[in-house]
Amino acid sequence: MTTTHLTRLLGATALGFGAVLATQAAAECDWKPERAVTYIVPWGAGGGTDANSRMLASLLSQEFGVPFNVVNRTGGNGVTGHSAIARAEPDGYTVGAVTVEINTMHWVGLTDLTHEDITPIALVDVVPAGFTVKADSEFGSVTEVLEYAKANPGELTASGTSQGGIWHLALAGLLNAEGMDPQAIRWIPSQGAGPAMQELMAGGVDVVTVAQSEAKTLIEQGELKGLGYMHTERMAALPDIPTTAEELASGWTLAANITISGPGGMDPEIACSYEKAALKVMGTQEWADFKASRGADVVLMGSEDLAALMVKNDQALGDTIKAIGMAN
Repeated sequence: MTTTHLTRLLGATALGFGAVLATQAAAECDWKPERAVTYIVPWGAGGGTDANSRMLASLLSQEFGVPFNVVNRTGGNGVTGHSAIARAEPDGYTVGAVTVEINTMHWVGLTDLTHEDITPIALVDVVPAGFTVKADSEFGSVTEVLEYAKANPGELTASGTSQGGIWHLALAGLLNAEGMDPQAIRWIPSQGAGPAMQELMAGGVDVVTVAQSEAKTLIEQGELKGLGYMHTERMAALPDIPTTAEELASGWTLAANITISGPGGMDPEIACSYEKAALKVMGTQEWADFKASRGADVVLMGSEDLAALMVKNDQALGDTIKAIGMAN
C-alpha cells in the first residue's frame, strides 16, 4: 500500500515513527505500569482484531516489562468489550482494541457509546474487507453472487460481525451501491471474523465479508475461496483475487481499522507513554514480519491523527448507515 493510497483510505496523514516522536518531544511521557495490564479485545479469538492485539500486547509486555493479559470480552454485538474499555479506570492498567465499530454501534441504536468516550492512542491496522465463500462454492465471482441474489432475494446468507458492524456495512453498502436491496443477502450476526469463518466452512452461511487478511490463511489452505477484495489495489499476498473497484460498476470499497485505545479521561502522560511505546514496537522488524505474514502493511499513526480519523469516520459511516436504512 503506497503512502498516497493509505492517506486516501484513512482520510488523514499516516505519520512515520520519527514524526510522531518529534511531536511528543516536549512531553516527558515517563509513566510505566508497575503491574499487569488488562488488554481488552471486544471480538472473539481467531479474527484479525484478536491476532493484532495479541501480538501488540506481547511486544508491549516486552517493552514495559509487565504482563499484558489479553481478555476477549465479546457480546452485545461489540458493545460489551467497547464499554469495558471506555468505562474502566483511566489509570493505565486497562487498554484495548477499539475498532471501527465505535463509529457504527451508536448509529444503529446498540449503545450511546461513541469515540468521545475513549482515549485514542495509536492506529494498529487498516483492514479492507473481502468477499469470501467456501472452497467448493458454486460461485466463481462477486458478480455471480450478486446475480443470484437479484434473482433469489433473501435466499443467500452472509456473516462476519454484529448486526450493523463494519463487515455488515461492507456487504449492505456494496449491495446498495450496486442498486440492490441491502437485504438481498440476509445478514447472520456473529461474534467476530473467526466464528463467522467457522460457520462458513460448516455450511451455515454462504458468504463472509470479513477482512481479506483475516481469511488469508484459510484461502491459502484451500478451505475458503476469495472472490473479491474491497479495495482499490489487489492484496499483494493474494494477487489473483480481483478488487471490487475493478469488478463492480459502482467501484465500491470499504476498510475497517483497529486501534489501541484507553478509557475516556486517561491522563495525558499515561496516554503519551502508551503512544510512544506502541509506535516504537510497531516500528520493529518483528512487527513488520508479523504484518507480512498476514498480507498486511505496517501503518503508523499517532493519537492526534487517529482522533481526527475517528471524527471523520463517524460521520461517513453514519451517512452510509442512514443511506441503507439501518439508522435508529
